Amino acid sequence: MSNDFNQQVIDEFRANRGRVGGRFEGARLLLLTTTGARSGAPHTTPVGYLPDGGERVLVIASAGGSPKHPDWYHNILANPRLTVEDGVFTYEAGAVVLGGEERDRAFARAVEADPGWAEYQAKTERVIPVVALESVENGPPSTGTTSMGEAVKAVHDAFRRELALIRAETTASGPRLGAQLRINCLTLCQGLHNHHTGEDTALFPFLAGRYEELAPVMDRLREEHGRIATLLDELRRIVTADGTEPALVQAEVGRLAEELEAHLTYEEEQLIPVLDAAAR
Repeated sequence: MSNDFNQQVIDEFRANRGRVGGRFEGARLLLLTTTGARSGAPHTTPVGYLPDGGERVLVIASAGGSPKHPDWYHNILANPRLTVEDGVFTYEAGAVVLGGEERDRAFARAVEADPGWAEYQAKTERVIPVVALESVENGPPSTGTTSMGEAVKAVHDAFRRELALIRAETTASGPRLGAQLRINCLTLCQGLHNHHTGEDTALFPFLAGRYEELAPVMDRLREEHGRIATLLDELRRIVTADGTEPALVQAEVGRLAEELEAHLTYEEEQLIPVLDAAAR
């Protein structure tokens, strides 16, 4: 991609918290800021990524099937510490190039989810690298928001987008559930669990201690967390079972999406005005 095109994607990504249109509409994208291998200067590049379970994500140095590795890959070989922007959080990460069977399994999952990766590999003699990115603990990640209410909305919208992607992927799936789609579902489940745990142990007690009138709201939100946890457990059970049909996952994801949207909408209506007022 040209520098001008890259910059347009970067600007749109940052302005819309990870949402871009055109050829990347609906894609999972990250911005990677690496240190130039020769110049030492920072370089930001938009790349597609794959969830890998937990906090780790995978990026593929395809360069569209070019005979040469992309510049960002050379940069992380020289300096594997980089900055990652996912549309909500900005954090420092360490990069590890996968090798051997681990690389092959990850690339096979990518190909199963999107045959375009195989087309890129067929165009070049080089083995296209797969790189794992994992957060390096250095304090909480930055959201770049001006209030806690804005941060809550940004996180909620990220879950909405991921659910929409998984629903589309399940609809387009073949007769069996692919390995990457299973991981996408499990990663979503873990992310929602972590988010709700954080709210239950930090945000909700913080608000309850300052706004007694919010007690009924807190009670309802905690009850909804319990119902969503039950749906997440069922989705985990389904996607980890042998022989699960995509239609069954699609139905379960639909149930989760309906329950979650009602919950997120209510939480935003009730809490964001309070959080934004507290920031003034």
